[in-house]
Amino acid sequence: MIIDLFADVACPWCWIGERRLKRVLEERGIDATVRWRPYQLQRGLPPRGEPWNEFVEKKFGGWARARPMFAQVAAAGAGEGLRYDFERIARSANTRDAHRVLLLAQDRGRLWEAAEAIYAALFAEGRDVTDTEVLAQAAASAGVDADEVRRMLAGDEYAGEVEESQELAARAGITGVPFAVFDGRYAVSGAQPDAVFNTAIDRALAEAANGA
Repeated sequence: MIIDLFADVACPWCWIGERRLKRVLEERGIDATVRWRPYQLQRGLPPRGEPWNEFVEKKFGGWARARPMFAQVAAAGAGEGLRYDFERIARSANTRDAHRVLLLAQDRGRLWEAAEAIYAALFAEGRDVTDTEVLAQAAASAGVDADEVRRMLAGDEYAGEVEESQELAARAGITGVPFAVFDGRYAVSGAQPDAVFNTAIDRALAEAANGA
C-alpha cells in the first residue's frame, strides 16, 4: 500500500494524525510505503519565520483566543503520548527547509523518526526549526547524518520537490492538513480517530483485491 501524506511540521494536528496513522499501520501489520508530501500552511512567511507572539496575534487575535485552542490540541496530543508547550515557542516557522530535511530522511529510510524529531523540537521544546543546526540535530537524533543535512541545506536540493508537492495539493483541492491518500483511492482529512483510518485502509485494500 502506498500512502501519500500531505502534512506540515508547523501544524500541531499533523503530529497527532501522523502518530495515529503510524499506530494503525503497525497494529494491522501493514508494511505501507508512506510518501511525505510537503504542504506549507504559511508559505508567505519570511525564510526565518516571524516572532511567535506576532503570529499568534495575527492568526488568532491574541493569546486570550489562542490559549483555549492550544489547550484542546495539547489535550488531544497527551492522549497520544505527545507533549505540546505552545508558550515555549519563540518563532513561527517557514517550514520549507524542514520539509527538505524530511525528504532527505525519507530517502534514507528514516522519515517517521525525523518527522517525530522535528515536531518535538518545535512543539515540545520550542526550538527554531528554520535554523540549520536545529534541523541537523533533529535529523541526527533520527539516524540521518547531520553533516549531510548541513550540506543539503546549503544548496537547493529538494526545493523543487517542496514546490511541486504544494502545487499537487492545490490541483487536488487540498486546503488543509493532515491529508492522507491511500493507494490513490481513499483520502482521510484531519487527525481522525483510528477507526476512520482503518475504514479508508479497508476500502483501499478491497478495491485493490477486486482489481478496481
